Formats: sequence, structure tokens, C-alpha cells
Amino acid sequence: MIGIWVLGDQLDPLQAALAAHTPATARVLLIESSSVLQQRRYHRQKLVLVWSAMRHFAAELRQLGWTVDLLEAPTFAEALKDWLAEHEISELHLMEPAERPFREAIERLPLPTPLVWHLSNAFLWSRDDFGAWAAPYKQLRMELFYREGRKRFGVLMGDDGQPLGGQWNYDQENRKAPPKGLVGPEPLVFASDAITRAVIAKVDQLAQELEAASEPGLPGISAPFGWAVTRSQALAVLEHFIDTRLDGFGPFQDAMVSGQPTLWHALLSPCLNIGLLQPLEVIRRLEQAGLERGTPLACLEGVIRQILGWREYTHGLYWWFGADYPARNHFGANRPLPGWLEQLGGSGMACMDTVLAELELNGYAHHIQRLMVLANYGLIAGLDPQAFTAWFHRMFVDGYDWVMQTNVLGMGLFADGGMLASKPYAASGNYINRMSSYCKGCRYNPKQRTGADACPFNALYWDFLARNQEGLRRNHRMGLVMKQLEKIPADELAAIRATASAH
Repeated sequence: MIGIWVLGDQLDPLQAALAAHTPATARVLLIESSSVLQQRRYHRQKLVLVWSAMRHFAAELRQLGWTVDLLEAPTFAEALKDWLAEHEISELHLMEPAERPFREAIERLPLPTPLVWHLSNAFLWSRDDFGAWAAPYKQLRMELFYREGRKRFGVLMGDDGQPLGGQWNYDQENRKAPPKGLVGPEPLVFASDAITRAVIAKVDQLAQELEAASEPGLPGISAPFGWAVTRSQALAVLEHFIDTRLDGFGPFQDAMVSGQPTLWHALLSPCLNIGLLQPLEVIRRLEQAGLERGTPLACLEGVIRQILGWREYTHGLYWWFGADYPARNHFGANRPLPGWLEQLGGSGMACMDTVLAELELNGYAHHIQRLMVLANYGLIAGLDPQAFTAWFHRMFVDGYDWVMQTNVLGMGLFADGGMLASKPYAASGNYINRMSSYCKGCRYNPKQRTGADACPFNALYWDFLARNQEGLRRNHRMGLVMKQLEKIPADELAAIRATASAH
């Protein structure tokens, strides 16, 4: 009997290992292992999402005629050993994991059965295809990759081989600051069924057991829970985005508004990252619907670029950069994470505490909150990049190793020294004040950079530039701001750095 082990982020009936077999010739295994909590204390919403989706997927496969075993076990190794023996599995087939550490862990298992890998079909670009594209370049840039993807898959292209509208990128039109009273459409949420309620109870019980043993518990809350956990729900999220958000996605995608955690964001990444939706089907549906509806091209191109461009690019880079990438620390940052990050609140900064409160409820924050509040703080405060990247991985419902290594360690913290981004995405409180409503009512003044009332982002920003000025001067994109640093009088800079140190 052939065995197929389906991992928790491969919940697609057409994934490579399942597609290579039939229900008559193979038996399917899914494993819910609590051992994942020994490595990382995941957000409760993340655990509920993955485990509920796995249970729903097992039921869907059974309806398709597959024989499926979903096992709850302390470790993957224990579950596998017993299952392989009980069902006399002659070969164990798996689609390649998206995460390098998980593949390495599987290969270390003392399996009595031959292991057969299937190339992943969860992404549009295979690792070999991405490598072939990347090899000729001395410096990789997402824009070049994105244009190649547009041409390769024929997305938003005219008959003349040129991009629709005559431009590849409308990003400049999609960076508007939020006007007063900006309100986005309500997100689509789903009531928990019996399967999801059982998982919520399990997660809460695991959290209680950890706390009873005087161990760190699980962050966040498990209910209310409203994420999609089935393919039909995921498709409904896609259609809801098209109907209520697509036409407004562009202009305010960089805006941050208190009480509006989602605005016009698509909320598709959790579904894409566990296999409930496939990237090309989403892109094709968005393209079709957008052109039929007359969606502004800046909005349509903007959301497609997130999937066809950024998502595929960061996954490709994750494997292209190699196994030593996660250890990079360009600035030698080593400050420990502040306790309020783990507690998801209590920093005293309105911007930070607003984002953390939303994260506690849903395990989610949109991309500008992640980059320009959370990661920006980590960059300018000099937080340990490995610890902060691991924090992101644990806290977000769409967080995985391949997601967070490139997005946080590379894009957010510049710990790779420019392998991914061309400059550090460092910003002062002025950016947050311009692009959000957070600063109103904050105890800190976004216009001050010294003293007890100064916005910590201001003092930390200039302190970051000062302590790394030798290296930053060599970056041509940092020239203007480094000249501004030079104009700050020595006594004022000393006061700024003292304010940063006091924070």
C-alpha cells in the first residue's frame, strides 16, 4: 500500500503527491502533533486555523473516495511509526514542504519505509525555474521578476506584448494617506462549526496545560474565530474581496486606521499559504473580474503584484539564498525583544499597541502595519533579528518560515545587508503620523525627538542612522537622509541618542 502524508499547509486535493495517485492505490495521512508547540508557541488563531482546516480537508478527501487517517499525536515520529506498521505502507510519498527546516526534520526521522518526494506545485515558479531566472543577475530585484512573471503567465498583458495601460507598476498611485473618518468594508468571517469548536477547545486545553506546568502559554485568543477553513469558504473570501474591496484596494493599501484593521486588504494569504486557494486561480479570477468590472488598473495591478510578484519572489528567494540566510545579522543587532511584544500590548506607543491589540484578536496585521510599525521598530531599536523573525512566525496566521525569513529578516530588518531590499525601510514617527490615525491621543509627540514626550520612533530612527552611519553612507539610496543627519548639531544629536537609550 502506498502512503501519502499531507502536511498542514498542503491542503489541496490536486497537490503533487495526491495528484500522482488514486484513492484505489493509496492511503492518506494527516498528523496533528502538539510537538510543534515545543519549538514555537504559536498564536492560538494560527493553531485553530491549521488544525481545523486539516480536519475539514480530511473530510473532503473522504468524500472524494480517499481513505484518510487524521491522527492526533505527541510527535510526528510516533504517529508515523505506528501508522506505517499498521497499514503495511511500502512507500511514503510527500509533496516537498515549503519550509527547509521541516523537510530536514522529516529526513532525519528513522523511517522503516522508503520516502518518495514530489516536487511542489503550490507555487507558480519551481525552485529550478526561479534559479534559472536569478542566475544571470548580480543583484536581484522584485520588479524585474514581476515583469517576467506577467509575461510568462500572460497576466494583464495586451496583444502587442506590452502591459495593459502601458505601465508595469502603479505603486505610486497606491500610497495615499488616510483622510479623517476613512472606513473600509467589513471583512467576511465564518461562524465556527462543530469541527472548529472542537479544535478551539483543544487549543485552549493545551494552553492551560502549559500554564499549569509553569511554562509559557499560547499567545492571542482562540475565539471568536472567523477565518476560512474549507475551500468553499476560501473561494467565498475571494469573491467577497472582488465584490466589496477590489475596486478600492489601491489608493489606501498603505494606510493605517484605528478600528479598521483590514480596510481594503484581500485577507487571502492564510488561504493561499495552506493550500485552500491556488495562486494562479486567484490571479486569473482577479484579472477576469477586474477587467469585466472596469476596476481601476492601479487597484487590479496592485493586488495581482502582491501574489504574482511579491509572494512568488519571496518564496523563490527563500530557497535561492540558501540555508545560512536565516543567521544573517548585517547590523549586529542583539537587543532582546521587549516583554510587551510577547504580551501583545503595553508598549505605551499608540501605534504599536493598536497593532498588537489587533494581532492578539486575529493573528493578523496588514503589510504596512507589519513593515512600518512592527519591523520598523525592530530595525531602528536594534532588536535581535533571529528572535524577532521567530516572533513574527509564531504570531501570524499566515506566518511560515519561507514567509518570514525574507519578509522580516530581509525586507523589514535589513539583516541580510541588501540581498533582498535596496535600502533599510527605516522611518521616524513622521511617517506613521502621516500614514495613520494612530498618533492622535498618543502620550508621545510625533513632532518631538528628544525628551520624555518624544515619539520613540523619532529618537530611535536618528539613533539608528547615527550608530550605523559608516555603512549607511555607502548606500546610494540613503544619501539624502545621511546629509540630514550631518546637519543635526552635536549637542542635539547627543540628546536624541540619550532619549533613544532611555527608551
